Amino acid sequence: MGRFDSGNNLIIESSDQFPDGHPKAEIDALVAEKVGDDPNGWAHSYLVGSRSRAVNEAYQEVVRDVDDENSTVIDNVRGVLVDD
Repeated sequence: MGRFDSGNNLIIESSDQFPDGHPKAEIDALVAEKVGDDPNGWAHSYLVGSRSRAVNEAYQEVVRDVDDENSTVIDNVRGVLVDD
């Protein structure tokens, strides 16, 4: 979960892992608590085996697929910049 900054970079501010079959209502409540009504807020789930793979999926989806060469994913949880 995170937010887009003024440069259209995705800033990842938190990361949560849930087991398969975790109640959707609990996940929705966590997203509402952390992202709320922020128009720049972002949350997404990925069915992958690791956190790093989820961050890579976010990069592919948010940066590469929209073809915005000026934006990237900044992972503040791990302190890394994700760029191809």
